[in-house]
Amino acid sequence: MKKFKNGFFYIGIISVFSVLMYWIVLTGASLEKGRNIVIPQSGKSQWQEFLVAMQHNLQHPLAIMLAQIVTIIIIARLLGWVCKKIGQPSVVGEIIAGIILGPSLIGMYFPEFSAALFPVKSLGNLQFLSQIGLILFMFIVGMELDLKVLRNKAHEAVVISHASIIIPFALGMGLAFFIYQSFAPEGVQFLSFALFLGIAMSITAFPVLARIVQERGIHKTKLGTVVITCAAADDITAWCILAAVIAIVKAGSFISAFYIMGLALGYVVIMIYVIKPFLKRVGELHATRENLSKPIVAIFLLILLISSYATEVIGIHALFGAFMAGAIMPENIRFRNIFIEKVEDVALVLLLPLFFVFTGLRTQIGLLNDPYLWKITGLIILVAVAGKFIGSALAAKFVGQNWKNSLTIGALMNTRGLMELVVLNIGYDLGVLTPEIFTMMVIMALLTTVMTGPALDAINFLFRSKVQIVPQEIKDISKYKILVSFSNPESGKTLLKLANGLTKKLNSNASLTALHLSPTNELHHYNIEEYEKEIFDPIIEESQQLNQKVTTIFKASNDINYEVADTANKGDYDLLLVGLSESIFQGSLLGKVLGFTTRIINPEKLLNTVTGKEKLFDNSPFDESTKLILSRTHVPVGILIDKNLTKVDRIFIPIFDVKDAYLVNYAQKLIHNSGAQVVVLDAAGEIKNNSETKEKIRAIEQNAPNHITLQNQRIIEKTFLQQQDMMIISLASWKKLVETKSVWLSDIPSTLIISEKQLHGNRS
Repeated sequence: MKKFKNGFFYIGIISVFSVLMYWIVLTGASLEKGRNIVIPQSGKSQWQEFLVAMQHNLQHPLAIMLAQIVTIIIIARLLGWVCKKIGQPSVVGEIIAGIILGPSLIGMYFPEFSAALFPVKSLGNLQFLSQIGLILFMFIVGMELDLKVLRNKAHEAVVISHASIIIPFALGMGLAFFIYQSFAPEGVQFLSFALFLGIAMSITAFPVLARIVQERGIHKTKLGTVVITCAAADDITAWCILAAVIAIVKAGSFISAFYIMGLALGYVVIMIYVIKPFLKRVGELHATRENLSKPIVAIFLLILLISSYATEVIGIHALFGAFMAGAIMPENIRFRNIFIEKVEDVALVLLLPLFFVFTGLRTQIGLLNDPYLWKITGLIILVAVAGKFIGSALAAKFVGQNWKNSLTIGALMNTRGLMELVVLNIGYDLGVLTPEIFTMMVIMALLTTVMTGPALDAINFLFRSKVQIVPQEIKDISKYKILVSFSNPESGKTLLKLANGLTKKLNSNASLTALHLSPTNELHHYNIEEYEKEIFDPIIEESQQLNQKVTTIFKASNDINYEVADTANKGDYDLLLVGLSESIFQGSLLGKVLGFTTRIINPEKLLNTVTGKEKLFDNSPFDESTKLILSRTHVPVGILIDKNLTKVDRIFIPIFDVKDAYLVNYAQKLIHNSGAQVVVLDAAGEIKNNSETKEKIRAIEQNAPNHITLQNQRIIEKTFLQQQDMMIISLASWKKLVETKSVWLSDIPSTLIISEKQLHGNRS
């Protein structure tokens, strides 16, 4: 009745006021008399008028910019994803996306499309928007610097860092001496040209380097600490030198640049001794997400913008101001995390790809149309690698590092990535670099970034010393070993309880390892330790309550499924336990069968469906992630569907096939270690015909009377299933239950699905 009433009111009010508006228009037309109203006649049909209007709309600057942003983000994210899959930093894919969309490819082979998407008059807007993205990015880079690490561990790192700057800087200036006459722009002094080539050779991409260190799992080692500190010191030093270089280039000489440098020094003093203490106080009062209100965020963003404006006016570029604003942010890690989260997505996902494409539009590989020009490009790459790679490695060796660590430091410091492009664009804007040299340097930046991963692999191979994610003491244990892989502390605690139920009384004859892998792009190098502590503290607390020793492993990864399987395989574990969230079934056909009745499909699940990662209405028993782990793992895998599992006292094990008999081993472990009551259901009558399995059950019964029961009935009451804490089932039988949409599924308790990949001895 209420719906009918609302519908009647809606129709009535729309109709009445529509008639009223029509009457007003008709009546108002009489007011036009004597006003010489002229209706333009174009001589075109209404369809032609519509097409003209549509073309005008498509050519509107806002429409062009929105089309550019959509195209750029799609191509950049796609190529970034491809590069991550082949072991390269995503920034490599984004640089390639910029080159593809520029005159080097699209502009060369599809000039009409390129001219329509990137008309010359629109490039100014694109440049300014990309500069905003760069300012936000440099603000994040400044915040990611841990100045405490520099203060505490900077001794040998500063030696390596400054050697890795001065050596390539000198080589870059030497290169400038040979190519100045042929490639320097008209009217540019040798000093300006040489200084820019020097600084371009000596830059290191700190953010990319930090990501690679995380992915390689060396962030906790002494080597990882040294190389992160080197990169941080390199970043600070290089940006200060760059500011001085810009001042000299704009002023034209050292003497004239002193005025700019004096103003810059005054700016730095004010930022460190006036603004920093003020921000520290604000940060202390507003260190939680709840306290960080919009006015407080506005204060910090105003400091960022004013700092950038000041350095731009002084003459040392707005990006230095953004970097400085980030560096003086409150050192409270939690505060920085919250602020980075607020800025990072807009800066890195939306605006920064615009900078890559704008760089790509300036990069004209077609200009290198002569073998001589490619020889010069090769020479630039050689000088860049020799200066940064070899210079850093020799300095590291000199301060006491072994050859493997020295070469690793050299390979990492040779990573240039986005930071190189920033320097090159500044040089291009100042007119110091010609399009040819700019293109050569972009190619150098791309290749030196791409070669980092293969170089590290080659170094590890040559020295036959791969980083082991699995601690050696775990590999050496010849007892029952369980690896618990979890995504969040709550699921980790549940899996730990289950693992404890399988090993409680084994004491020193068992080993439990908790593994957490985090996506690389969700971590910042400076807060890894705090993040790890937050993740593992609940697990360690739970292990203490269970009186169960647990070893923890934490690592950043680009391919979590592969790392989980690889860790289980290398550690030769007897069982890998992983969780399967109810949420993957929500809104799906299988979810309704299982009793997960949530009807709303979450956006991420819908996106995965569109992109082919997940078949929404498929009856597949697992999500894609679990399927990949199963396909790659060579040890038994236990997949827990958690329906509020709190204890493992009452267990139900259905046997549908003689191959499922290995599940009795797990029944034996639960009975021996936890005193569980186990009901084994001979659902297909297979056990009564298998003497070996019957004997195993009888032996358990003799050792633990009244703890195991064998049943033969095919029909299971709903009340019986609801009384059980957990069902243990084989992978093959679970698939059959799902495929047949068994009536059991809606009433089953928490379920452990076990895949038997290889036979292990019964070490109870």
